[in-house]
Amino acid sequence: MPDLADGEWLEVKGSAAKPYVIKNVGGVYSCTCPAWRNQSLPIERRTCKHIRRVRGDQAELDRIGGELPAKSTKEKKSDSPPLLLAQSWDNATDLTDWWMSEKLDGVRAYWDGKQFLSRQGNQYHAPDWFIEGLPKVPLDGELWIDRRKFQRTVSVVRRQDKSKHWSEVRFLVFDAPRAEGDFESRLEFLAECLQAEKQPYAQLHAHQQCTSVKHLREELARVEAVGGEGLMLRQPGSVYEVGRSATLLKVKTFRDAEAVVIDLQPGKGKHKGKMGALAVRLEDGTEFSVGTGFSDAQRASPPPVGSLITFRYQELSDGGVPRFPSFVRVRKRGPETASGESKRGAAQSKSGATKSKAPASNPADTRYFEFVEGKSSKFWEVAVDGADVTVRYGRIGSKGTSKTKTFSDDEAAQAHADKLIGQKTAKGYLETN
Repeated sequence: MPDLADGEWLEVKGSAAKPYVIKNVGGVYSCTCPAWRNQSLPIERRTCKHIRRVRGDQAELDRIGGELPAKSTKEKKSDSPPLLLAQSWDNATDLTDWWMSEKLDGVRAYWDGKQFLSRQGNQYHAPDWFIEGLPKVPLDGELWIDRRKFQRTVSVVRRQDKSKHWSEVRFLVFDAPRAEGDFESRLEFLAECLQAEKQPYAQLHAHQQCTSVKHLREELARVEAVGGEGLMLRQPGSVYEVGRSATLLKVKTFRDAEAVVIDLQPGKGKHKGKMGALAVRLEDGTEFSVGTGFSDAQRASPPPVGSLITFRYQELSDGGVPRFPSFVRVRKRGPETASGESKRGAAQSKSGATKSKAPASNPADTRYFEFVEGKSSKFWEVAVDGADVTVRYGRIGSKGTSKTKTFSDDEAAQAHADKLIGQKTAKGYLETN
């Protein structure tokens, strides 16, 4: 039987009533059978009897490097690179003299001196000409194409065929984890070892020192006006720590907009018998749910269908859906509302025409993952807000489906979220920044 070319797929008979589908996407072979889907290995190292039947045992052994036993989630996590992770700014910490840089909407990558690794320890198969000239020391950075090109970046770096599409990508480096000295010393080290004539596809990410809160606000507004995600702030004199650290802070603007309530969704757990979330609609027809920001009294007596609410959100997804929406208040319908001004506010927020407001207080702890393979292009997101765990999932670019589960306490909610994250990463989902 001939092998599958890049982009080809084949149906094979299995034990199920429907045939299984084998695909080849950039050298990554997948199968819809349970044996392939339920493995804890990275997707590029999985195989099954159906793929071996098509390609032959030796071809599969050569591709994956041998029959490796499946790893547990815990074992797989130990293979992850030692990365520094950011916390959210609390709007109180004085960031004067901190190092400020644009938050990139690319793919986090750890260069270990030989190869690029994802946060989960999966390899990004960059061509030899892309990595030529990179120093043989660990570098922390982002594989990035351009602002608002996250999906394109993912589609390129997830391939295994080391394609020419990598010429669109740049490796923007923001730290050297193993270099000696404080952050300023590591920036000097990076400036010396990253030279355009030696590494045309790698460069030091630009940093500037923050002089005041006003400076921070102005830079945040400038970055977001050109399509950037936000800012990253690095504490001066800091060392490179592994895990989440208060020496690295992310700053994003939260915006306010209005939407009309179209339905009341029942609550679960401690909110059983009360309102769990509001189904709302923007003027352009975009529908989504708002499930956080309510008091117990508001859940017992929620805004009625047809009322106008103000909600706060962080940014818009590629499909135009507000991310992390949180209820603020019911807006009274006055003359301005009747004339359509408040509705235009939500539409203008999508185009960036409204003024950004100051960042809100610390948002819910949210983690966002994506799975892109062949015709499959899915996202999965989990947010922990106190004792509530909200999961949102669906096709990338769509508003998705949201579900909220309430636990007895914050610790139980976090434990549940961690369990779900382990399950998703075991299935090949990759976390974005």
